[in-house]
Parts: sequence; structure tokens; C-alpha cells
Amino acid sequence: MLYAMAQPSGAQGGASPLISFLPLILIFVIFYLLLILPQQRKQKEHKKLLDTLQRGQDVITSGGIHGKITKVTETTVTIKVSEKCEITVDRSAVTRVNIR
Repeated sequence: MLYAMAQPSGAQGGASPLISFLPLILIFVIFYLLLILPQQRKQKEHKKLLDTLQRGQDVITSGGIHGKITKVTETTVTIKVSEKCEITVDRSAVTRVNIR
């Protein structure tokens, strides 16, 4: 008799695992839409920006250095900061292109 009382009925036992995983699935979907998807879009835009770097563009690096591109190679960019100062940075360090 105690054994029969401890067992859930057939209808309740079948739906319980699905209902218990539903909040977990819902949290993952919200996490994907709010965090992962926007980050992927931002990475695609940054890659597109890096692919279109050209000589003569005014840029800002991730360190906050403003300058004009004088040379572009496959992995680096040379930026003219002042009349007598040029620095070479990694392409990925360029975060923005100034439009004047």
C-alpha cells in the first residue's frame, strides 16, 4: 500500500521531466539572444573594418592613440601620430576609423 502511494500516476510522471527542463531551455534562449548574438554581430563588424583599412585613413587604436595610417600589411598597421613619430601596431588594435 505504501508502495502504491509513493509512485506518481502515469500522467504526472510523463510531463514532469519536460516541465523541469523548460526553464533551463528558456534561460539558454534568452542568454543567446541577449549576449551571444550581439557579440557575434560586433565581431563581424570589427572584422569587416579591419579588412577595409587603407592608407590615409584616420584611426583610433584600442589604447586611445589617434593617427593616420601610412602603411598596411597583412598583420600590422603603421600609424603616423605626429610629424616625426610613427608607430606600428597590430591590425586588431584598430578599433575605429574617424570620418571627417
